[in-house]
Amino acid sequence: MDKLRTTNYLLLIVVIPIVFYLLKTLSFIFVPLVFSMFIALMFLPLLRFLKRRGVHKIISIFIVILIIILGVKLGVELVKLTSKQIMESDSSFFLKAETKVNDLVYEVQSVLGTETIKNDHAKLTRFLNKDTIFNNFGNTLTVISRTLTALLMTIFFVVLWLAESINIENLLNQTLLRKRHQSIKTFIKIENELIKFIKVKVLVSFLTGLFTGLACFFFDVSFPIFWGLFAFLINFVQMVGSFITVILLSIFAFVELEASSTLLFFILAIAGTQVLYGSILEPIFMGKSFSINIITVLVSLMFWGFIWGVPGLIMAIPITVFLKIIFEQFPSTKTISNLIS
Repeated sequence: MDKLRTTNYLLLIVVIPIVFYLLKTLSFIFVPLVFSMFIALMFLPLLRFLKRRGVHKIISIFIVILIIILGVKLGVELVKLTSKQIMESDSSFFLKAETKVNDLVYEVQSVLGTETIKNDHAKLTRFLNKDTIFNNFGNTLTVISRTLTALLMTIFFVVLWLAESINIENLLNQTLLRKRHQSIKTFIKIENELIKFIKVKVLVSFLTGLFTGLACFFFDVSFPIFWGLFAFLINFVQMVGSFITVILLSIFAFVELEASSTLLFFILAIAGTQVLYGSILEPIFMGKSFSINIITVLVSLMFWGFIWGVPGLIMAIPITVFLKIIFEQFPSTKTISNLIS
């Protein structure tokens, strides 16, 4: 018995690194696959509603795909509108940024006793010049090509999920959970928890982006559409997204607004938005059943961020919830599930 247990541990030590290596190497397949699973879960209630109404399954899937395409189209239009707004802006912001940053550097160096020439803008001009910024984005065509490929693969996998060509319930029944009743029960729990997470996260991110954009508009901070869209997208990264939005937008506002009560109130407004939606309303909407401790969240973000980059940061929490529910089904791994909670 001890020899068998030792053999199992050794196999785990060998298999786990291989699995992680495959996840990282084949990320171009796994990332669209996992993304598509979350998207398909989000539309499952709509599919069931249409089924109760007597709508054919193929037509229902077509409706879902159409909604996804319209959503992508709306996102593209917002990006185009934001890009146009930035491109049409004059160079006053960049000149103002150059002056303020130079003044700040001069003050810091004066305090540190380092000699400097205040009017020497050579280095900053190079970095703050608008043409230079837009010319250093890298190979745009490669980025667009990869994005479109990932998008098409995601849509393809969404169709497979919705058509039940890929079925989590059957997969659980044939691999991890050998009992049909237990597989159905586990799948229902996974579905309910992930649907709840996705709905709440989309709603909270939308409200965060909306009020961030409105704050920029009312305080006369440039590019409110861009900042609203940025806050919406980055909010999907648990915990880290809120800090990134507040820090970047505060630095941006420091350049645009005078260091007065207006700047202070603006920072309080965007920080208050993040606290209200991210720290108060989101946990209320999620409920106690979705509790994951902070250490697990941080470890999960670091791990999946390392494996899959930005998509890993976005999907870290849903994947952790999925694993937590699976671990709950076995006495030997219930301790891990309790640690996650």
